[in-house]
Amino acid sequence: MSDITLTDDLIRVLIDEETIQARVVELAQQINRDYAHLDSTLILVGVLKGSFIFLADLVRHLEVDHVVDFIALSSYDGGQSGNVRLLMDTRENMEDKHVLIVEDILDSGNTLDYLMRNFRTRGPKSVRTAVLLDKPDRHILPIDIAYLGFTIPDVWVVGYGLDYNEKYRTLPYIAEMKPQG
Repeated sequence: MSDITLTDDLIRVLIDEETIQARVVELAQQINRDYAHLDSTLILVGVLKGSFIFLADLVRHLEVDHVVDFIALSSYDGGQSGNVRLLMDTRENMEDKHVLIVEDILDSGNTLDYLMRNFRTRGPKSVRTAVLLDKPDRHILPIDIAYLGFTIPDVWVVGYGLDYNEKYRTLPYIAEMKPQG
């Protein structure tokens, strides 16, 4: 791991860049195996904004027939996880397709539960999830994660797509951030 200088807001690097990249390759290989004999196109739906870096790195290692789509949701109100609001819907027709939701972090489970229920009404052959980070101590709803990057403690994290007020999103690693007032 290269030397990393942290800002005053960050406590420590939780997952370094090399570890993330190695895990993304492993996840892509697992997806390639699981969807090797597709009878239809795999649609990967990235949940904006947090998943875009994870999704971009993941799809570069996929060999199965796939398309990429995006959805934008809001589930935070004043810093607290709340009701899920749809800000931008997908464009791909999911009927008779396999859908893989790509999410940056599983916290309460509200967002992924909403997405899975919503997408299942669209007639897909399957709906599964790929999640970079899971905070099991925060789960309110049970969510089945088909492809999991890392399990982390209940701390605020930034980097590799995750942000705090739009800062730190492009860090190549995951860092623990000091609690904000």
